[in-house]
Amino acid sequence: MNKLQEKYRKEVVPQMMANFGYKNPMAVPKIEKVVVNTGFGRQVVAKTGDEQKKFMAAIIEDLSAICGQRAVLTSAKKAIASFKIRKGIAIGAMTVLRGKKMYDFLERVINIALPRSRDFRGIDPKSFDRSGNLAIAVKEHTVFPEIMPEKVKTIFGLEIIVATTAESKEEGLNLLKAMGFPIK
Repeated sequence: MNKLQEKYRKEVVPQMMANFGYKNPMAVPKIEKVVVNTGFGRQVVAKTGDEQKKFMAAIIEDLSAICGQRAVLTSAKKAIASFKIRKGIAIGAMTVLRGKKMYDFLERVINIALPRSRDFRGIDPKSFDRSGNLAIAVKEHTVFPEIMPEKVKTIFGLEIIVATTAESKEEGLNLLKAMGFPIK
């Protein structure tokens, strides 16, 4: 069992039950899934077909290494002429993590990636939505230990969305703060 998962069961559940008055441990909010995605629409548009394929393959490889799970390409749902995007063209990559891989990834984000990122002073509480989900932006993917900065040709940013079963922003904030997320 993962350290973060163990911490949730032994420390966070009793603490949340005391703070919010839950009668049943199963009513305590938990992390449901983590979605990691990146968009590369601008970089791909100006390249030729072979360059696009190499670029997309490199991003998928890096994203897969970071997450420990194969990333999939996401395509444009509709054409937008001003962005030079046609319907169906690949504009990003994403992966959805659940279970053990999710907890392993979150542990690396909390303990390694966020502290290594430039000018990081904690996660802003405004990053939470009304239903207690958190959205974090990482400007450079090279902050993850799986990526060797010497071998990287293009640096890209990531968006990490932590989806919880919390009912409100306050519950989600308290849950993730108790789990060790560096929130201001």
